[in-house]
Amino acid sequence: MSLFDWFANRRKAGAISQNQQEREIADGLWSKCPNCGVLTYTKDLRANLMVCPECKHHNRIFSDERIQQLIDPGTWTPLDEHLSPTDPLGFRDRKSYSDRIRDTQEKTRLRDAVATGVGRLNDLPVALGVMDFRFMGGSMGSVVGEKLTRMIERGTRDRLPVIIVCASGGARMQEGMLSLMQMAKISGALERHREACLLYIPVLTHPTTGGVTASFAMLGDLILAEPQATIGFAGRRVVEQTLREKLPDDFQTSEYLLNHGFVDTIVPRTELKKTLAQLILLHQPPQPATHAVHVPDTVPETLPLKIPHEL
Repeated sequence: MSLFDWFANRRKAGAISQNQQEREIADGLWSKCPNCGVLTYTKDLRANLMVCPECKHHNRIFSDERIQQLIDPGTWTPLDEHLSPTDPLGFRDRKSYSDRIRDTQEKTRLRDAVATGVGRLNDLPVALGVMDFRFMGGSMGSVVGEKLTRMIERGTRDRLPVIIVCASGGARMQEGMLSLMQMAKISGALERHREACLLYIPVLTHPTTGGVTASFAMLGDLILAEPQATIGFAGRRVVEQTLREKLPDDFQTSEYLLNHGFVDTIVPRTELKKTLAQLILLHQPPQPATHAVHVPDTVPETLPLKIPHEL
């Protein structure tokens, strides 16, 4: 190889390396909207709560981001972080359930599919549960049911409004009947919360399906949803094959459910914290009177009534 060829090869290798570096920087700096394809500066997209400024598409976010968006800084206290799933049925499909749990925990750095805690939302104390779709599709197993139940019971004990941000594929099949029992357990805790005259608000995000929709997602005093979220029980193809009908294009979307009375309102993510604070303030129980009314020990005798002669 001549000296000129050596320099040419070095120059070409340097150009390839520079292009790769520029591509990596661009991938980190810019985000492409999966709905409209518009490129947005990632920092601006995060400042807009991961909502596309062009088409208002709500990108999927996870539990840690959701807590930062809703809870005032420095006020979050997590609950039951130590709870971790086990494999009581010895379930195995392509791999054992135990291995699947371990691999998912290592990949996501989460113990299970929900984060629960108490904190302040616009300086209002709340109990909050946030489901995380990263962990096995946000499926509801025994740990999810136990953490949500304990969080609701904490809210009932401390007389706090309860908010659950739902994002789930439904009950976790690897735990069988134990997973389905969580629907009744959470619903029972919510009924005791209701009997205490306390507020419960579920926020339905994309997607909310299966056993979650069939239980606590639809038991709210006020049911909120994000725009264009997929909300339903069975999948679209299953429903079409069962009914032997072609379903509307917007079937199982937030907008479809709003038109049919299944949700109360659709709230954009950028307005969610403010809307929740307003609803909590409107539904706070009346405060007791600060000053007691003084009642005299003795009631003065009634004076005789003087009737004018003219009458």
